[in-house]
Amino acid sequence: MTFTRNLFLAGAVLVASAGLAHAEMTATAVSDLNVRSGPGPQYPSVGVATRGSPAILDGCIQGSRWCRVDVNGMRGWVYAEYLQVEHQGSPMIVEQNQTVLGVPAVTYESTATVIPAEPQPAPGDELLGPVGAVETITPPDTVRTYIQTAPGQAVRLGGDVVVGAEVPASVTFQEIPDYQYRYVRINDRPVLVDPGTRRIVYVYD
Repeated sequence: MTFTRNLFLAGAVLVASAGLAHAEMTATAVSDLNVRSGPGPQYPSVGVATRGSPAILDGCIQGSRWCRVDVNGMRGWVYAEYLQVEHQGSPMIVEQNQTVLGVPAVTYESTATVIPAEPQPAPGDELLGPVGAVETITPPDTVRTYIQTAPGQAVRLGGDVVVGAEVPASVTFQEIPDYQYRYVRINDRPVLVDPGTRRIVYVYD
């Protein structure tokens, strides 16, 4: 009887330990990304998590692309496609692998009125493509000056405007004199783009 009881207790401890480990899932930011106060681009950004930052992943909203994390001293919501988790020795993007990774489901409740932080894409707008690796750049001040004097026309795209995101082929870039990168305003955010890969290489504040 005692032996059986001890086995039961040992099993209970293992289950409890597994639950605690499950709740403390560690992820990595695959790109610079906005951490938002709620699960949607309409919520204000509470800060930016830089590429490679470790994050504690609480879970994701079921049927949604948004996950709640603690990263770089911030607690908020980020896109699942910008989070990576090590699984059996291989990196896996959270968005496509929530079931395999066993990501917990979380909910979000708020009675507060949310004021959009910036103009938002409308339903049916094109989406930014998946995030990929790009070389980090620091544009010269002359580029910012040129953008301020020639702001160009803004485009509306779904998704977070972050370094590494791919811009759809339908978007036309604006040339910058004597500079290898191109310029476009996405959701009123000035960005620099590599015309060869169409990936964002720099986002202006």
